[in-house]
Amino acid sequence: MPSIFVKDDLRASVEAATGGKVTVLYTASGKPSYMNVIPKFNLEDIDAGLGSGVHPAFIVGGVEKSELFIGTYQGINKNGEFLSLPGVDPTVSQNFDYFANLARANGPGWHAISSIEFTALALWCWKNGYMPRGNSNYGRSSDATWETGRLADGGTPGDTSATGRTLTGSGPVSWRHDNSVGGIADLCGNIWEWSPGLRVVQGEIQVIANNDAALNATDLSATSSAWKAIDGHTGLLINPTFTGSIAGGDYVPTTPKSVRYNTSGTANYTLVRTSGQSFEGMTNPGSTPVSAAALTVLKKYGLFPVASTGLGGDGFYLNVEGERLAHRGGNWSYAAVSGVFALGLFHARSTAGTSFGSRPAFVL
Repeated sequence: MPSIFVKDDLRASVEAATGGKVTVLYTASGKPSYMNVIPKFNLEDIDAGLGSGVHPAFIVGGVEKSELFIGTYQGINKNGEFLSLPGVDPTVSQNFDYFANLARANGPGWHAISSIEFTALALWCWKNGYMPRGNSNYGRSSDATWETGRLADGGTPGDTSATGRTLTGSGPVSWRHDNSVGGIADLCGNIWEWSPGLRVVQGEIQVIANNDAALNATDLSATSSAWKAIDGHTGLLINPTFTGSIAGGDYVPTTPKSVRYNTSGTANYTLVRTSGQSFEGMTNPGSTPVSAAALTVLKKYGLFPVASTGLGGDGFYLNVEGERLAHRGGNWSYAAVSGVFALGLFHARSTAGTSFGSRPAFVL
């Protein structure tokens, strides 16, 4: 793989134009991909309630990373590799495994943006006081309808008979994560982004530790031993308590007890939110509630709101039947519930809709 440290004319020009926020990395076959450099940050720098130490998005295989590289643009398949390029129609209509494998085909270090990486970006946006808008209304922002991008089919923004997707990065700077030309585009809306490392199985929350979902060697399959539940009392990652097949089964009453999601009720260690409502309104009403220690872990992973207001009203979508994998950000038709904190745990890994894609990322 070409070294990311050797500058060529394209990389030099992109870095100069963005003050170093964006660089160009190359796949194993030498194809360019525009990537934002995200420096490591600590939890306490975001919010004291998250604890202290480096955010787990920057811990990969037990090693702290000084930076992450996140695709500036939602990804497109170019000759069997997954690239972040401006002004293209992002690849859609493929399932979770397709995008996970496509990103890995770029070479060592490449992966589809993980759920915890998306979370780190969302927390950074919240801390810095800017929640990016995006294509949440058929080519325009539902919150500021004068803000538009170029529709992939050449249609008129706001026309509900149009394709709905906009070309990557074609919106205004307010659609970038830091409100600048060097920001990450389209984290809010346009297409849902499959984000490895998070799922629910019969409602049980399961994660892959830290940012190990970014490792090419990590097994992301339904039966992988890398999936861990979260102890509702201690917050420790534990073996899942779910037993049986992914398509159905029972929970064995064990100690410790894992954290679950549901749309109603007061079961022990169960977080509750009606599907389609705002993520920031999630509650913890269990007869034995999820402990403060466990909530801190959940917040780090983007699974419980860091604050009860101010997260943009972004939506939370849940299905507690079988295995449901994470997709983030919303799409062109989700209006105000699209956003950096929008979280979908509603679709199976086989889902392949026209509003489902992903974004390449890289870790050295």
